[in-house]
Amino acid sequence: MASLDHNLYLLPLLIIIIISSFHVLPVSLTPSHKLKSAITIRKLNLRGPYIGLVTVIETEENAFLRSVEFRPDPTHPFLDLSGRRFRIGKVHGKKVVYVRCGRGMVNGAAATQQMIDVFNVKGIVHFGIAGNMNNSMSIGDVSIPKQITNAGLWDWLNPDKAKGGEDLVYLDVGNYNVPKGDGNNELGSIGYSYEQLYSVTGRINIPENVFWINTTQEWLHLAADLEKIELSQCVNASLCLPKKPKLVVGLKAATADIFVDNAAYRNFLYDTFGVSSSDMESSAVAMCFEFDQTCASNGYPVIVIRGLSDLAGVGGDNTVHKFGSLAATNTAKAVLEFIKKLPPS
Repeated sequence: MASLDHNLYLLPLLIIIIISSFHVLPVSLTPSHKLKSAITIRKLNLRGPYIGLVTVIETEENAFLRSVEFRPDPTHPFLDLSGRRFRIGKVHGKKVVYVRCGRGMVNGAAATQQMIDVFNVKGIVHFGIAGNMNNSMSIGDVSIPKQITNAGLWDWLNPDKAKGGEDLVYLDVGNYNVPKGDGNNELGSIGYSYEQLYSVTGRINIPENVFWINTTQEWLHLAADLEKIELSQCVNASLCLPKKPKLVVGLKAATADIFVDNAAYRNFLYDTFGVSSSDMESSAVAMCFEFDQTCASNGYPVIVIRGLSDLAGVGGDNTVHKFGSLAATNTAKAVLEFIKKLPPS
C-alpha cells in the first residue's frame, strides 16, 4: 500500500517532467525518445541533488575528464540534450552533473539555464581558462573572483554626446590616438551600462540595475583554503613557467563576447574596474543562476574558477596555444579540490 501511495505521489511529477521535456529536449527526437529521456531525468533527479559543473571548451573538458576523481554514473553516464552532452557522475563521492557550454555569453546562459530546468541542481561551479588583466598575476595562476561584471554592455556615443547619463564609466577613444593629438576622434566614446536583473525576490516585471554579480560568500570562504594547493608549473619537460603558479580568491573578473588581445584595453579594464581576468561566459552563468534561483536569498550557491592562459595583448593566440592546457589543468585541479571541501548532501 505504501508503494502504491508513493507511485501515486510521483505520478504528477512524472507528468510535469514529460510535458516540460517537450520544451527542453531536442525537437528532432520522437515522442517515444522524449518519454524515455524524461523517465531517465526523473530517475536521475530522484538520486539528487547534484553539483552543477559548467565549463566552456574542449581543452578545459579534457583536463577535467582526465582526472581519476571524476567517476561516471555506471547506469546513466550521460544524457544528450539540445546538442550538448550532460555527464552524470561523482567527484570525491559528491554527485555532479557536468556540461561543456561552448564559447560566449549566450552559450553560457543557455546551457546553465537548461541544467537548472532539467536537473535537480543545488549549486553551480563554473570553470575554465581566462585572459589575465592584472600585472601582479601570471600565466598558470588561478583566480576565484568574488565579483564579475558584463563589460560588454555598451552605449557607443558620438563625440559631441554629453556624458553623465546612466552609464557608470566611459572610455574615450580619442585618448588612445597615436600620435597624441587633441583627443578628438570620430569614434567618440563608449559608456559602460548595467545589467537588468529580474529575480524571484524582486518586484514583478521591474528589473534591478546591477553592474557587479556576486559569487556566493559561503563558497568563497570555503575556497580560501585552496590558496595553499600546489599547481602545475610545466606543460611538459621542455616547456615550463618561470615561477610556480598561485591561486587567489576574492579578485574581480570581467565578461564580454570579446577576446581581449589588446594591452591598452587590458590596462583600461584593470585601471577602471579593478578586474584581474577576462572571459566570455562567467557573468552569464552567474547571472543566469541568480535569475532563476536568486542564490543569495534561497541558498543556491555559485562560484567561478578561472585559470589564466595569457596576458591580454601579449602573445595572443600563440600564448593560449602554448599554455592553455596548463591553465586548464590547474583550473581542473582547483575545481576538484573545491568539490572535495563541500559538505555531503
